[in-house]
Amino acid sequence: MWKTVFTTFILIFLAELGDKTQLSTMLLASKTDRIAPVFVGSACALILSSLLGVLAGSILNNYIPPHYIKAGSGVAFIGIGILLLLGKI
Repeated sequence: MWKTVFTTFILIFLAELGDKTQLSTMLLASKTDRIAPVFVGSACALILSSLLGVLAGSILNNYIPPHYIKAGSGVAFIGIGILLLLGKI
């Protein structure tokens, strides 16, 4: 269990560094004198989006083989990267 917790923590922590979410949070924090509400709001948003991801993944796993989910998420990740490079997002 702890191996899964640690692996998930490291993966999500590294994935979130420097992304648009973190930059948006930095911008919000720079515009206020009270950073605690920004932290609480961003932490709650990350928790909720992670919960949705876990629930969707567990439901999809019942109907779609894991290798298809992995391939689909890889294609989506590459597609989003291309759209970012082209300035469409």
